Amino acid sequence: MLLEDEDTPLVVTDEDVKSEVQAGLEKMFTTFKNGLESLPFEFDRSPEQAEQRVLYDLADLEWISNVLPKIEMMKDFVSSWIEISQYVIAVVQGEKYNSNLWAVKAKLIEVTGRALDAVGYGSVVLPTSSRVEFINTWLPYLRKMKPLLDSKSEEDEGFCHKIDGDVCQNIEGAIVSLVLALPSSDQAEILAEWMSKTEQLKYPDLSEAFEVWCYRTKTAKRRLMVGLDGAGNNPVSF
Repeated sequence: MLLEDEDTPLVVTDEDVKSEVQAGLEKMFTTFKNGLESLPFEFDRSPEQAEQRVLYDLADLEWISNVLPKIEMMKDFVSSWIEISQYVIAVVQGEKYNSNLWAVKAKLIEVTGRALDAVGYGSVVLPTSSRVEFINTWLPYLRKMKPLLDSKSEEDEGFCHKIDGDVCQNIEGAIVSLVLALPSSDQAEILAEWMSKTEQLKYPDLSEAFEVWCYRTKTAKRRLMVGLDGAGNNPVSF
């Protein structure tokens, strides 16, 4: 029996159950991708129905992302989400949907937040290349879409697709943690881009990550200089 309480583990976690869950997860992602592939045609016939279909698929993925940590299978979800991410973003940011699909665009942020939380706080461990790909894929989307949704909400009181403040804060914290866990060179690239656009980009705020990176870099250089000075002062023995 699956329970909503996050502190309650599943009673059964044998391989047969995990195999069934894995098959179900793969089916959900396949259905989601197929829905995106058919979206342009369905959107021409009925924009509202087309959007609702994609939302149903996203709701299924969001639901299972809450279940998988209980049976230690969140890595399967995150890996599949990263694999499909570039395609998903390319579809929803197509010119055809510039002024619509707001519910889908908002829900994508929430589902991505689930994956970012898992990776950023260490419950899912991925290779460095996958983590870099993940953050480089979704950072531009978050930077663009979050302010856009906020702006739409301010302009129209009936617009109901603004991202909850707690969700935004959790995503920002997960991104900071994820960045700080990357190799220094990858951190430098991400933070350099953020610094170059910091006046235009208010979200996510990577100030904390930048401060920690600066401190670590200065400390590493100081230790290196101390080490070099010590090596230079040591007498040479024969």
